[in-house]
Amino acid sequence: MTVRTITTSTLKTLKNSVIGNPAAKLALAQDTALIHSLVNCLTSYTDTQGSHDDIRIETAHVIASISYGSEVALVSLIRANALHAFLFALSNMKPHDPVQLKSALARGLRVLSTAIAEVVGPSQLGLRTWNPDLRSEAKVALSYLFEFDCLNIFIPLLADPSSQTNIAIAQLISTTVRSEAHRNAVIEWLPPAERPKEIKGRRGWEKKEMVNSSSSARQGGWVVRLLVNFLRKKDIKLQEAALGALSSLAMENTVVATTLTRVWPDAGKRDFDTPLNIVLNLTKSRSTDVQLTASLCAAHVLRANANHHPGSIDYSAALNVIHVVNRVLSSSPETPQNKIKTCYTLYHLVKDDKDLCREVYERGTLEKVVLLAKHITPLERTSEWEEDEPESTLALREATLTVIAAISLFDNNIRREVADDLHLVPTIQVSLSHKNIGIRHAACTCLRALSRAVSIIRTNIVDSKIGMELFAIFKKEDEDPRVTYAALNTICNLVNDFSPLRPKLLDQGLLPRLMQLLASDDINMRVGALWAMRNTLRASDPSTRQTGNDTSVLAPARHAVQRFQSWNSRTSHEYSAQPCRKRRRVDYVFESIDTETLANCITSGLESSNDDVTHHTACFLANIANGSREEQDFIFAHPHIIHAMHDCMTDAKSNTRCPLISCILSLVQSNIRRKHELTEAGITSTLRHMCDWTAGVSVSMSPGGRHQRIHMDDDKEAVKLARSVLDLLEHSNIGDLL
Repeated sequence: MTVRTITTSTLKTLKNSVIGNPAAKLALAQDTALIHSLVNCLTSYTDTQGSHDDIRIETAHVIASISYGSEVALVSLIRANALHAFLFALSNMKPHDPVQLKSALARGLRVLSTAIAEVVGPSQLGLRTWNPDLRSEAKVALSYLFEFDCLNIFIPLLADPSSQTNIAIAQLISTTVRSEAHRNAVIEWLPPAERPKEIKGRRGWEKKEMVNSSSSARQGGWVVRLLVNFLRKKDIKLQEAALGALSSLAMENTVVATTLTRVWPDAGKRDFDTPLNIVLNLTKSRSTDVQLTASLCAAHVLRANANHHPGSIDYSAALNVIHVVNRVLSSSPETPQNKIKTCYTLYHLVKDDKDLCREVYERGTLEKVVLLAKHITPLERTSEWEEDEPESTLALREATLTVIAAISLFDNNIRREVADDLHLVPTIQVSLSHKNIGIRHAACTCLRALSRAVSIIRTNIVDSKIGMELFAIFKKEDEDPRVTYAALNTICNLVNDFSPLRPKLLDQGLLPRLMQLLASDDINMRVGALWAMRNTLRASDPSTRQTGNDTSVLAPARHAVQRFQSWNSRTSHEYSAQPCRKRRRVDYVFESIDTETLANCITSGLESSNDDVTHHTACFLANIANGSREEQDFIFAHPHIIHAMHDCMTDAKSNTRCPLISCILSLVQSNIRRKHELTEAGITSTLRHMCDWTAGVSVSMSPGGRHQRIHMDDDKEAVKLARSVLDLLEHSNIGDLL
């Protein structure tokens, strides 16, 4: 519709026309002049007819109505500075202004901010896809919202006398806090009156939460304290909003989670419950919405607290959450939206926790989720099926597969239950090719969990041909990168030496596709591709490409090289043994990776704090030392390798020290003239100390080295090798070895 004059009546008509009408929203969003007029109405009152307050109220409602459901509308509102207009209007509220106006502005700010946060992500319910340009602009807008001056405008409204305003701001916190930085900004905010007291009571070296028992910081901050007080009120909507806000603030935040599990010093005589107990009591509320929000809040508190204190999960509290989950999943009348929330609550509770995954499996929760996924997923693929499915069903299928993947990740018994007893593979298979990105991603993730069981790969995955269908998705160059990455993680399991699928995948272009992904701008994709190569090339013809000099991928690159070699490093004889097959692979590494990159990989591997990485890098060097003169010269052409070898010899375990000394022995046997370089690097001196293995010996380190003491009591093999090197250096005639 065309709006020439903004009045209360035209605004109400406009609001009613766009509610639930995407076409009307799009038409309005494209009317740039009208969008700017609406935004201006929030802060000024020219060219309007009617009550200024009524017009501003209706304008806030209209903007809130068009914020969701249209990328074009959201872009228009961001570019028209609607977020700033709401904040400016709220900052200029007068005591005599009507409560309805303040509530409308707070609600409009909440709806617009939530829409912006959903674009920025991560999404709170499933996978979403947005235009990159919109996401870039949304990031700037969301960062602005959490600036200190903006927080000073809307956070104090939590203490407003109007419960409607309290609810809107609590909901805003619940839906817009998506990152650690924004979470901390809200937690650390204090009213102006409390700031001098907090600063005065804290010395610079003290942690603010440890200053005194009554400080706001010790109770998780002013916002957390106020939100907990809301839980004690009888207003269901206020309780739900407060629970949502606490849930977002407690997510992966140990300080907030810990304070919510303790009795507060100023709790009062009538209330000695911890905030967490109040939350758990609300999981028994008559309102399902409150139950679900309380369950999610409890899940985040329990997991954040347990992450700080491993093994300290409160299982009795977790059972409260599981009970709510089981009830909602078993209830036919429950709405799809509530079941979606339930699945994600369960996901946040059990994610990456083996014991909790086992708990929900034993209590029948997993079976309920699997049966729900099967119930809403027809196994016959038709275009009509995909076109006619409601959005709520799509979101629910994504949610069920996501939580099934999380529960199945660790335990073979659980995986066999899902695949063999509950027969979920056909449901995953039909979901792999669905047009919805979130469903494809969830199906790939679910298959990744199942593919961790060897028996399932050899039976269900091979027999159903689902592995090859996933490979087809993996090879699609126009696939969403998130789906490709999820498929890549599954491929890493399907290409291990025990998998019957590996030869087929190699024949159908696995390695060329992995090489493409190695050139990706996404570091996670590059690392995943290297892991897949590592598993693939263990007993097959190697094929790789230069990985570049990015130090972030050096460790996985070393593992890939490790698989190329299939080295064995138990005895000095085995270090020297070079079967033709291994020799060819060493040659191929030099042909495929430039020497600077390879040298950096080796140095980084020797300096790694990971013993396994260091060990295999040393073994690789031992294989190089048994190679051609050019390959041996490669080591001395990069002095940083020699110095890294020296440092590693003094710090590493015996199984790493032995291949390093074996490497030196081979180098000296090949060319005694290398004695000078070894002496310069301090290696000769260190070998002498090692030969005195009856007691701990201080080792002289090269410049920049790490000063430590090595103990050779359990390192007789290394001592034997060291003596062989010294004997060769001291008794060989250099002229005879030219």
